[in-house]
Amino acid sequence: MKILMTADTVGGVWMYALELAHALASHGVEVVLATMGAPLSAHQRVAVAALDNVRVHESTYRLEWMENAWADVDRAGDWLMDLESRECPDLVHLNGYAHGTLAWDAPVLMVGHSCVRSWWDAVKGAAAPAEWTEYTRRTRAGLQAAHAVVAPSGAMRDALHHHYGPFEDVRVVFNARSGPFRAGVKEPFVLSAGRLWDEGKNVAALARVAGALTWPVYVAGSTTAPDGSTARLGELRPLGQLSRDQLAAWFARAAVYALPARYEPFGLSVLEAALSGCALVLGDIPSLRELWSGAAVFVAPDDDEALLAALREVQEKPALRQSLAARAYLRALTFTPQRMAEGYLVAYECARRSHARVTSLPARRTREAPREVIACAS
Repeated sequence: MKILMTADTVGGVWMYALELAHALASHGVEVVLATMGAPLSAHQRVAVAALDNVRVHESTYRLEWMENAWADVDRAGDWLMDLESRECPDLVHLNGYAHGTLAWDAPVLMVGHSCVRSWWDAVKGAAAPAEWTEYTRRTRAGLQAAHAVVAPSGAMRDALHHHYGPFEDVRVVFNARSGPFRAGVKEPFVLSAGRLWDEGKNVAALARVAGALTWPVYVAGSTTAPDGSTARLGELRPLGQLSRDQLAAWFARAAVYALPARYEPFGLSVLEAALSGCALVLGDIPSLRELWSGAAVFVAPDDDEALLAALREVQEKPALRQSLAARAYLRALTFTPQRMAEGYLVAYECARRSHARVTSLPARRTREAPREVIACAS
């Protein structure tokens, strides 16, 4: 089976795409990866070169959630259509929304990793402003056009229904992480990682409390947003952008991982930390509760005092810290690449069945017409 999969190079979708492609290799799946957003970094080139079942077509088209993106999104659509005609995939796996309405010949599976409207709800406490109207229109149309839709958590599934649906069926397939993430000798420091410029990660809350902690707080990831703005880190200790192996080494040493997120539809960094034996202090939001309830300390994203108290307690109580780390590790072991691959194979079959139903109808759909989506048992 050959899949044409889109991926951006500036966020967690990149890691997700490689993890899934690696897990699908044992099922005989070849992945043609079409990248957008920015050129591949040296670390990314090394990572993808290690996968025998993946070939990359690289571009730098702007992503649909970036400012002034639509001309690039449309050019990327033409590029993807050309790729499909040359590669003749059995299925198209989209990790974005806008290209769902293209006149694909193959069945289309779409994954809703996150979205602007749910981000605004969670981070700003308000509806997305008028300049995101076109994004909303294209996202809704793309979701309606897909033959099957997947979300990485029940919370993200519910967000898609709320902002763009309802839909007949959105499957939940949890993400996974493998590789060098394992516990080492723990040291007295707190770690956080991700797109530090993203307000949804709420690194600003860590910056506000870091000076009142006896342990240092290290942060890994980019501080500069695509629009050029920069995160203010205060007394946080920046590590910069790290390779997978470099980040794994920091996770192995960190006693505590903190992510007081306002918005995190899944959270691959949390999974990496749990696999590395870190105690977790997380934002009290539906997705993180869904995935880590009973295996983490939760704090309201707006409550700096609660965040400071939670971090102090975990620092000062070794037994609590060890118990949290053990529970998080056991939970992390349930998010396996095999489980993820099997979930996607079922979703792919669902998309193929829906595609067969639609193409058997007397009149072929138009470019913008929504396709019928059939319900598949979870």
